Amino acid sequence: MSGRPASGLVLGKFMPPHAGHLFLCDFARAACDRLTILVCSLPGDAMPGERRAAWMRELYPDCRVIWCNEIVPQEPAECPDFWPIWREVVARHVGRVDAVFASEDYGHRLAAELGARFIPCDPLRETVPVSATTIRADPFAAWSFIPRAVRPWFVKRVCVFGPESSGKTTLARALAPALGATLLPEYGRTWTENFGVGIDARALREIADGHVAARNAALRVANRILIEDTDPILTCVWSDMLLGEREAWMGEVLDPADLYLLTDIDFDWVDDGTRYFPDPERRRLFHERCRQELVGRDLPFVEISGRPAERLQTTLKAVKARFNLADG
Repeated sequence: MSGRPASGLVLGKFMPPHAGHLFLCDFARAACDRLTILVCSLPGDAMPGERRAAWMRELYPDCRVIWCNEIVPQEPAECPDFWPIWREVVARHVGRVDAVFASEDYGHRLAAELGARFIPCDPLRETVPVSATTIRADPFAAWSFIPRAVRPWFVKRVCVFGPESSGKTTLARALAPALGATLLPEYGRTWTENFGVGIDARALREIADGHVAARNAALRVANRILIEDTDPILTCVWSDMLLGEREAWMGEVLDPADLYLLTDIDFDWVDDGTRYFPDPERRRLFHERCRQELVGRDLPFVEISGRPAERLQTTLKAVKARFNLADG
């Protein structure tokens, strides 16, 4: 068989998809007329197969991406019928294949079973020296090899959490550059600066939705860690303080950060035009409700107090310990 293949196949677990996979798929797409990418998964995999297939569809919208979640042997030694099983799986899910593209030796035998050509690609992984195992073990060290579409899975989120005028924004703005992280500003401030401080239940929903939308966008460009200046869980506490109740949707806020930094009220209250609670008793109540919210949801948090420099050092130590980050 010679000439340009009409149909090509790349298969793998893509757990997760990485730059090496992209090099292989780009190579295959350029070397055949129609490329099919078969994403294989098993129950209990470290990452859901459906999610991996969605990533590959986003990365390769012009290719046919098929998700196979059948329980099949993974190595020839596991089953004497290994190759007939895989021949049938590919035939049923993919159909005719003219060429198998792979960087591993299995490509020879699989191609022979399918009556196709084997076209190897970077078998020594010299062009893109990375593996999915390496990424799963230490994603931050292999960050440059993780496609932007996949990075949100690995980003760690730190939320600065507390009542108004407790130094949240000051801390968040200092913490992000100190960690080389990405800052997500408080969406509630954006809302009030545009629409005023007249807050009702509808406004709180808009603020929470705005934060989620901004967070989802920021996760795709975040550099390993995302620093969130408040989050929708704090919006629930704001509802308690401003309205004395919560709407039903607030019970559905189920996407917490990986670490919370609870800021103390050892700062003087400052009226910046977007503040509500100058009374010391109300400030203490607000702070206590913030603490109760974190405890009630069983969320990991560290209490932060002191002057700005002290707060930053305490926070850096807490974040590095939480995510096993090296100093420096």
